[in-house]
Amino acid sequence: MNIPRLLNRTALGVALALAVVASAVHADEDSEREQLSRLSIELQQLQARVAEASKHAPSAARVKFRYDWLQRDLDLMRRGIDDHLDAPRQPRAVPPLRGDYRQ
Repeated sequence: MNIPRLLNRTALGVALALAVVASAVHADEDSEREQLSRLSIELQQLQARVAEASKHAPSAARVKFRYDWLQRDLDLMRRGIDDHLDAPRQPRAVPPLRGDYRQ
């Protein structure tokens, strides 16, 4: 048994396996970035629809929908995604969403 040759083959096998795993991880990161980018665009489009809906909201209603709170939360989500796409280094604290849009 030739130990140096066996070690070279083993090292080559490990290197190839790591290369395959690294390329799969890179592909997953690219896929994630693409999905997050799409979400950011969809949130921006949704914000435009919310702005349009707020223009047509009844002003005399007893219970009003808080479009401004919804806009704030949508903006917070979009900015969080955009910040991650721009500089995905360290996690950071994010203010909580309001969640209840009735007044």
